[in-house]
Amino acid sequence: MISYEENIEVRGARVHNLKNIDVTIPREKLVVITGLSGSGKSSLAFDTIYAEGQRRYIETFSAYARQFLGGLERPDVDKIDGLSPVIAIEQKTTSKSPRSTVGTITEVYDFLRLLFARAADAYSYNTGERMVSYSDEQIKDLIKSAYSEKKINILAPVIKSRKGHYRELFEQIAKQGFVKVRVDGEIKDIVKGMKVDRYKTHDIEIVIDRLKVSDTEDLDKRLSESINTAMYSGNDVLMVLEAEESVPRYFSRDLMCPSTGISYPTPEPNTFSFNSPKGMCKKCNGLGHVYEVNEHKIVPDKKRSIQNGGIAPLGEYKKSWAFKQLETIAKRYGFELSDPIEKIPEEALQIILYGGEEHFEVDSKTLGVKRSYNIDYEGIANFIQNQYQQADSTSIKRWAKEFMDRKTCPTCNGSRLRTESLYFKIGGKNIAELAQMDIAELAAFFNELDARLEGNQKKIAEEIIKEIKARLSFLLDVGLDYLSLNRSSKSLSGGEAQRIRLATQIGSQLVGVLYILDEPSIGLHQRDNGRLIRSLESLRDIGNSVIVVEHDRDMIESADHVIDIGPEAGKHGGEIISEGRPEELMSHGTLTADYISGEKEIPVPKKRRKGNGKQIVLSGCTGNNLKNVTVKIPLGKMIGVTGVSGSGKSTLINETLYPIMNAHYFNGVKKPMPYKSIQGLEHIDKVIDINQSPIGRTPRSNPATYTGVFSEIRALFAKTPEAAIRGYKPGRFSFNVKGGRCETCQGGGLRVIEMNFLPDVYVDCETCNGKRFNRETLEIRYKGKSISDVLEMTINEAVDFFEKIPKIYRKLKTIQDVGLGYISLGQQSTTLSGGEAQRVKLATELSKRDTGNTFYILDEPTTGLHFEDIRVLMEVLNKLVDKGNTILVIEHNMDVIKMVDHIIDIGYEGGRGGGTIVAEGTPEEVAADLKSYTAQFLIKELEPSRGKALSTTNS
Repeated sequence: MISYEENIEVRGARVHNLKNIDVTIPREKLVVITGLSGSGKSSLAFDTIYAEGQRRYIETFSAYARQFLGGLERPDVDKIDGLSPVIAIEQKTTSKSPRSTVGTITEVYDFLRLLFARAADAYSYNTGERMVSYSDEQIKDLIKSAYSEKKINILAPVIKSRKGHYRELFEQIAKQGFVKVRVDGEIKDIVKGMKVDRYKTHDIEIVIDRLKVSDTEDLDKRLSESINTAMYSGNDVLMVLEAEESVPRYFSRDLMCPSTGISYPTPEPNTFSFNSPKGMCKKCNGLGHVYEVNEHKIVPDKKRSIQNGGIAPLGEYKKSWAFKQLETIAKRYGFELSDPIEKIPEEALQIILYGGEEHFEVDSKTLGVKRSYNIDYEGIANFIQNQYQQADSTSIKRWAKEFMDRKTCPTCNGSRLRTESLYFKIGGKNIAELAQMDIAELAAFFNELDARLEGNQKKIAEEIIKEIKARLSFLLDVGLDYLSLNRSSKSLSGGEAQRIRLATQIGSQLVGVLYILDEPSIGLHQRDNGRLIRSLESLRDIGNSVIVVEHDRDMIESADHVIDIGPEAGKHGGEIISEGRPEELMSHGTLTADYISGEKEIPVPKKRRKGNGKQIVLSGCTGNNLKNVTVKIPLGKMIGVTGVSGSGKSTLINETLYPIMNAHYFNGVKKPMPYKSIQGLEHIDKVIDINQSPIGRTPRSNPATYTGVFSEIRALFAKTPEAAIRGYKPGRFSFNVKGGRCETCQGGGLRVIEMNFLPDVYVDCETCNGKRFNRETLEIRYKGKSISDVLEMTINEAVDFFEKIPKIYRKLKTIQDVGLGYISLGQQSTTLSGGEAQRVKLATELSKRDTGNTFYILDEPTTGLHFEDIRVLMEVLNKLVDKGNTILVIEHNMDVIKMVDHIIDIGYEGGRGGGTIVAEGTPEEVAADLKSYTAQFLIKELEPSRGKALSTTNS
């Protein structure tokens, strides 16, 4: 047994805002690190402990190998003792590849492929009969018993239903010494120059041998030689035709249909892989969908003429080769480019779209003679299709996609696999049907499968099924029963991706590992919290250390050890303010302790808003698992959409409602999920979706640039007397534009020193000392501060500094109001968490002058938020609703759900068991509905306020 120290000792951690802290973390325990957003939790867990563990692992490689891996910077910490191998399970979606699915990430699909390759029964896609395969010895015995004392022909099939004259083939067969062939059911002698009608389809077999099956001494030897020769010439298939009969019997070393003779190659795991040429559908290359040109997008309005831009990809008339061709087509079919497209003959329109070749002559009006013209036109639709398939440029592909629709592949019907792969079955199901089942359904299938298998099939499948069942049980344990194996990993939320990786790690059964998780409860309903906690405990119980960065009350109370970081966020955080067992935490008087003990709470509102009496009614929603849902959304209220994970919340709101509204107000192009009708859109004037995608993908993006406040600040600096004298414009104060920025680091503030097999070193630019701007720009000061000093200010500091400038103050104040006072104006957007990015977006929208008639959609805005942060956020959202706006929140957090005016609860279960509206109404009305899982937890939140009669008058 490996001996480890009892604790992980961190000494002198100074990463980001950590204030030289020392912390002792017990090993083989479930440890929760909590605290306000921005207090330094992730800095300790990921940027210090995980970063050091990863760096030590990389350093075990040779110097030669490290230069290819890229080194890792040493975190700013004095020392860390007792560190074991570290695995971080973060909130990042696992893969952006369209080929990555839940099945491939968890390896369940890999085991399914192995199971089908070794134990599946094959069936003919022509007749549905069970496929058979024989050894040469079995074929010989079958011929002897089935054709005893009969005359037979042993044939080798070489052509199956194909056109051609086959003269060369007949010559080749004759050279090999064969004298007869069977062509389209008739046996013929091979003669010199022999050929067949090239325009008809033919079946051709070589007559290998003609014999009578009688009990003679040399029969065995002759049959063996004939079978071997026939198998060689017929590609492992032979036919036996009884004399005077017309229907042959097929025999094959491969799997073969006994009636039609079609054969499948011996299955292997790649036969069932949509990422392998051996298994993928040839039409869609294993993606399950294809892009097809939509004629209506090419010609959106048939009342317009070609000259006026009626053909969208070409635009308005200009002198180009394409329009020259169109003029030639117009001459041939007697129309003008100025005619409305609806007046153009259908035959001509088909040539314009799909191309054609033609030579024609037209009388010249001026010369009185005939002029010759050639049409050789590819067709606009064909051109777009070819550009999409063959162009190397991403922008050209994106242009082509504007005129195409994504459709389920017509060949494989979305299964991604070739036809042969879909006719291997176990328990009556093919591999694509199993991949479509949700995890719970699939687990039930495999629990019953044991009893249905027998003999060798059971013996072969036993070990594989055991592995599959184990992995499925881990996925069930972390609350992912509603996912299916063919679900694309691109569509997973951060929480789902994290829990999948957690299930995979539990399945790996590693021991002595330090796991660090970042809010695994995200996107998980309260009902499933217990299952997640039990999964983490099982990881701990087999001998691992588990550190969880978390705000969830249940997780904190279930921990063995809690570390509370604070006391506040940003520069005012970074200290250990409490540590110990959860019960010890209660006596320490921290913000976290006060909320968990009940000293502080987010109060239930005394009144629920009545709204403005108007509503949006969305009818007949059937996307994904939605079961013909009709939902009524009251306006002028705060609405909570709740339900267990996978019940259909995101499908209804993000995939159906938002695309409809976005298209209506802003001409958005995203296609909504199927629905029948929507009413009430005239009651609001715009929709704003505030999600958790990053505010920028480069370090040059920051909260100041995203919210637009930096433009105002630059304009302010340009108005200072010194800047006016020098003639500086606002662009002078941008670190992205030549002129004012430092050109040595191009406004980045840092230089990267490549160290080959050592980690790259980031150093402050020696010219500007990390200030990003050149000396002349930094000489311009407002109230004693340069533009670089302003970027380094926290939002809290900047609010005080710009108090007298209304335009700047209003934008900064809204960022402060959503609880982000601790971040700096110039903080790189890549360092913001999903929750912080979402609140920056929210602040950006709040700083705009609202109309009082806006519809806001927020998807889990409490991600990464402490109880106190949630209280601050809800105050901001309530102010917005009080102005008459509507806010719709998709949420699991009970502190938010108890505060909304109207709940739409979707369920009952996730996946196929979801997709219906379980309960609607005020939180009190929903809490009384015992069928709802949300109600069971909501009722506990409302109990302290049960004694107070809740008024339904307007607040």
